[in-house]
Amino acid sequence: MSVLVNKDSKIIVQGFTGSEGTFHAEQMIAYGTNIVGGVTPGKGGQEHLGKPVFNTVSEAVSEVEADTTIIFVPPAFAADAIMEAASAGIKVVITITEGIPVADMVKAYDYIQDKDCRLVGPNCPGVITPGEAKVGIMPGFVFEKGNVGVVSKSGTLTYEAADQVVRQGLGITTAIGIGGDPIIGTTTKEAVELLINDADTECVVMIGEIGGQLEADAAQWYKASGSTKPIVGFIAGETAPAGRTMGHAGAIVGGSDDTAQAKKRIMRECGIHVVDSPAEIGLKVKEVLG
Repeated sequence: MSVLVNKDSKIIVQGFTGSEGTFHAEQMIAYGTNIVGGVTPGKGGQEHLGKPVFNTVSEAVSEVEADTTIIFVPPAFAADAIMEAASAGIKVVITITEGIPVADMVKAYDYIQDKDCRLVGPNCPGVITPGEAKVGIMPGFVFEKGNVGVVSKSGTLTYEAADQVVRQGLGITTAIGIGGDPIIGTTTKEAVELLINDADTECVVMIGEIGGQLEADAAQWYKASGSTKPIVGFIAGETAPAGRTMGHAGAIVGGSDDTAQAKKRIMRECGIHVVDSPAEIGLKVKEVLG
């Protein structure tokens, strides 16, 4: 089993012919990802990277049966791209775009609530199921197939955690970068739940950061679920000065429970194996898997 994306996913790229879309589509195709086409309004009927270009997502759905999309559309148009994908029947919408206005995301988030689709991101590195599909901007060579799932707010720490797990002789089932914006489609809890319920995933690495309640929600869900699958957790931003805006729009401490110390305490209370440094993630995973 795999989570969200696999070798059978039929993936399109929105913003296909732009510089970002082109660069990363090339990387995804080289990885072996099943890219079936792309969307750039006004360029329908052309070919790009050997794949068909469509004017709309609904055309891509009817012509090549696309079920997954990755969005590289500029911030001003990205929320519309999300809503277009959802209304066209796309099941998994992975949004890489950073800097989408919060008001736009509120509208897009509300719009997709009654649609049969899952949004990952925005402002995220994407999702990878090693050896099957890389739908994102992560360096594919870091990831080896295995039995450890990764959920992360941070792109860079996703790759770091995967590299450490692989160096311990283990590997990854699926890594999900949920994104660092205040409004995202798939929360830490939802991503952890997907991996806990995945038969091939025997351990989950959960990487969070200061700001918000996502990690506490995930920890409390995990405790209530009664799951015996171990989770290894890390929270970034412990040394961040109070009141300083961090790199992620969501990494703003609003209350006493938003701090790294408070999150780590809640996670430990809920049975999560918390490490104090990202350098300890791989060793701790190896230890808990015995």
